[in-house]
Amino acid sequence: MARQPAVYIMASGRNGTLYIGLTSDLMARIVQHREGMFDGFSKRYGVNRLVWFAMADTMDAAITREKQLKVWKRSWKITLIETDNPTWRDLAEDWGFDPLPPPSS
Repeated sequence: MARQPAVYIMASGRNGTLYIGLTSDLMARIVQHREGMFDGFSKRYGVNRLVWFAMADTMDAAITREKQLKVWKRSWKITLIETDNPTWRDLAEDWGFDPLPPPSS
């Protein structure tokens, strides 16, 4: 996958904690989330599964979309995820990432 702006949602598991972000390199960002490379929210809550993403033509478009999603109600975000990914599977596996262990409860 070539570098291209993207907005994405990571989750700790089905109906778990959600993290919305943007990047110009989605593959690298997935690695960062999976390996807990940054201290903070996503590391603290184990938000490491890619459950939704959308590529954007420009970084400005990605920023605008990210800002929209961040103010959405949680139920809207869940509907967005489940429209394309009803089982909340880790979409990173489609690009050769190893499956993650089931989330701890």
